[in-house]
Amino acid sequence: MTQSKRQEERQWRERKQSQNPHGKVNSFEQLAEGTRKNESENK
Repeated sequence: MTQSKRQEERQWRERKQSQNPHGKVNSFEQLAEGTRKNESENK
């Protein structure tokens, strides 16, 4: 017998939300920190 429709939808949403195709996205602070490091290296 198949799973209930609600259970299938919940599992589909979990799979959809857990996808991370471009890797972990850095927070704004981490991005700003990275640009500061690059600027100091280039000087």
